[in-house]
Amino acid sequence: MILGLIPTRLNSKRLKEKPLLEIDGLPIIVHTFKRAMLAKKLDEVIVCADDKKIVDVVEQHGGKVILTSKKHQNGTERINEVAKKRKAKLIVDIQGDEPLVDPADIDKVVNFHQQNKNFDIVAPSMIANQNVSSKNLVKVVFSSSGKIIYFSRSKVPYDYKDIGVQYFRDLSIVSFFPKALKEYSKMKLGKIEKIEGIELLRAIENNLNLGTFVIKGSSFAVDVNQDLMRAINVMPKDRIRKLY
Repeated sequence: MILGLIPTRLNSKRLKEKPLLEIDGLPIIVHTFKRAMLAKKLDEVIVCADDKKIVDVVEQHGGKVILTSKKHQNGTERINEVAKKRKAKLIVDIQGDEPLVDPADIDKVVNFHQQNKNFDIVAPSMIANQNVSSKNLVKVVFSSSGKIIYFSRSKVPYDYKDIGVQYFRDLSIVSFFPKALKEYSKMKLGKIEKIEGIELLRAIENNLNLGTFVIKGSSFAVDVNQDLMRAINVMPKDRIRKLY
């Protein structure tokens, strides 16, 4: 079984009750799970919530949801609570604040991980064309073999020789082998993870093998009000929106 898990929490520092904010008539979290359910490679999709308000909304819209502990430090820990009670070959983490996630991208991540089993974790990347300097946009540095070297909120690598660097951002879909997710959940908060505020740095700091490949797309996370306004403008014209 390939399991899709969507971690979400009610309280966001930047947008109050973000998962419940409406875009084109539906809450953000509902867009995310309905689009994830359109992925052909996922056998089951479950929202992993930290609050009863989210549980009620997801159930009202026909989604499967589990109420998890409020004590988790991040989404990866949250999905592990649900994943450890199930048997799956792959666990795909789809961030709950990605209302424009493309189901085809989820399928591409699963296919890539199935074909590249040397990676414990796969986190796809995308060319960063907008807001590259934004601290909300996590940049990815990777080798020619696709091995992820580092994540940062800064513009990395630094263009010291002014040659014109192509930056890459993370796409909020992450595939884990169950063993890697289990190992991650036992790791302590990493030194660099704490500085950057990027949870997957914990995996790099503990020598798990992370891989990436580049996806062409236009999905983005809703982190601040500017993102919300952008999503409100884009959603009614989105081709996938017409499918649910």
